[in-house]
Amino acid sequence: MIFSGFFTIIFIMVIVSVVLGFVRGGRSSLGGGRYQDHGQLDPRQQPQQLGWGQPQQFFGQGYGQAMRYGHAYDPTAAQPLSQASRDAVNADITTFGEQLRDLDLDVVGRPLDAAAQADYGTALDAYDGAKQQLERAQSNADVKRIAEILDGGRYAIACVRARVNGEPVPEHRPPCFFDPAHGTSVENVQWAPPGGAMREVPACAADAQRVRTGNDPSIRMVHAGPQMMPVPYWEDPQQAAWAQGYYGRYGADPVMRQITTGALMIGGFSLLMGLLDD
Repeated sequence: MIFSGFFTIIFIMVIVSVVLGFVRGGRSSLGGGRYQDHGQLDPRQQPQQLGWGQPQQFFGQGYGQAMRYGHAYDPTAAQPLSQASRDAVNADITTFGEQLRDLDLDVVGRPLDAAAQADYGTALDAYDGAKQQLERAQSNADVKRIAEILDGGRYAIACVRARVNGEPVPEHRPPCFFDPAHGTSVENVQWAPPGGAMREVPACAADAQRVRTGNDPSIRMVHAGPQMMPVPYWEDPQQAAWAQGYYGRYGADPVMRQITTGALMIGGFSLLMGLLDD
């Protein structure tokens, strides 16, 4: 009887393991670039007040694992997180929080329909999830995921603004080339870096206006090199994982491919965005 009971327990454990394996195998990953919809949320609540759980619940499984960005597998995804990458995403999370506060001031007192509330909830999810994932970040893959989350959050903000103003929901375009923290680009503009050739780049509304009026766009500058001199972020290899997280999903966009390949590549951006190549 004892042996019979023992083998019965073993048999049950094996069956449970097989079932769990099938369930876990069917879960989707973040690679699709979409976040789970949480229904209608009160946009005035702070993320911590909503009682949300760990970011993995909302941004997919596979946290901390190597993932696919663009069209090629990234062999550097498991490399340890650099301080430069951590500083970059930390600054972006702070900026994103400020953008959420600005959005709240813009829509306060104005009714939000179900779609606008859902978009607002997605933006709040992105802020909460990015903060929590930064606390656990250890590799390039983690930096890329945080940047992708923030990109989705900024697009959600753009959708809220459009819905509140009675405008069509914008296309989910690549982030502004001059600084992805500016948010989703609204158009492509012709621009030439100092000493470089003219080419198309995606730009936010403010930078597009600056370029059209002959002014310099607001380029994100970082300190790099032995002398720690300020340079555009695309000239610093330390920003590679961060930049790939923002732009990697847009590998099929013809403007982004022209920026990163052939004679049109901009400085070190070919190094940062090489993963877009087939």
